[in-house]
Amino acid sequence: MSTGVWAGVRERVLALAKAPAAREVFGFHGRLEDPLSREDLAGLERYTGVRLPEEYRDFLLHVGAGGAGPAYGVYPVCRNEDGSWQWHGDGADMTLPTRLAEPFPVDRVDPGVLAELLDEQPDEEAYEDIDKFDAVNEAWEERMSEVLWADEATVGAICLSTVGCARRQWLVVSGPERGRMWDDPRCDDADLAPMGVTFAEWYLDWLADAYRTAGLA
Repeated sequence: MSTGVWAGVRERVLALAKAPAAREVFGFHGRLEDPLSREDLAGLERYTGVRLPEEYRDFLLHVGAGGAGPAYGVYPVCRNEDGSWQWHGDGADMTLPTRLAEPFPVDRVDPGVLAELLDEQPDEEAYEDIDKFDAVNEAWEERMSEVLWADEATVGAICLSTVGCARRQWLVVSGPERGRMWDDPRCDDADLAPMGVTFAEWYLDWLADAYRTAGLA
């Protein structure tokens, strides 16, 4: 997709917000942050040490720094008073801005290892002593966290959106999947998986569907 893919998109999103049936669009709140200036984008990329994928960086420049979008929207990114940058939203603190230049790991958790761990999940009804169950369950949760929730599982990616109930979606910015979206169902004890779309495809598919839902297509 070319840079021009974002032409008129900001205006279309803001127009959607004025449609009476916009409330039928799942998660839609109609707000868009102001776009970043080129100076701000340069500052963000200096801080993170990585050039962001072209579709996303052009979105930041021409559509907004975040706001209305798929599910509950695109998490805004902004600069803090100390000069650091961060994304804001449910789970956005899992993004590690200073590790975005590290390649996102495409070799994921061995399904056999995960299945074995799930099979070993303690059953509360099997324990008469609740304190003993709590201790065993805490140890199991720590093992599960080491497998699914280690920082290394999401380096090189930005937690960019949520579909609710702690299920999130990430944009890969480094490594072989750069520029593509990944689903994060770890709340359901499953590993991240590719969504099969780039950032622009993800956003523009949503916008087209939102227009149809609001009767504007």
